[in-house]
Amino acid sequence: MPRRRGIMSEELKAELAAQMGVAEQVRRDGWGSVPSAACGSLTKLAVAMAQQQMASQTNPYGRR
Repeated sequence: MPRRRGIMSEELKAELAAQMGVAEQVRRDGWGSVPSAACGSLTKLAVAMAQQQMASQTNPYGRR
């Protein structure tokens, strides 16, 4: 079965990894070495960033 293509860019993942404190581990050993709890936290952070970005955009109908 082919791997599913990721939604997040490599740049965004690198930025999030740096914020989470696992950037060096990712550089050294790859994403497979990052514990699942850290990956879950990384995903939560990415969702929060996306929600914040969406909330800051104006809706053409005057709602946010």
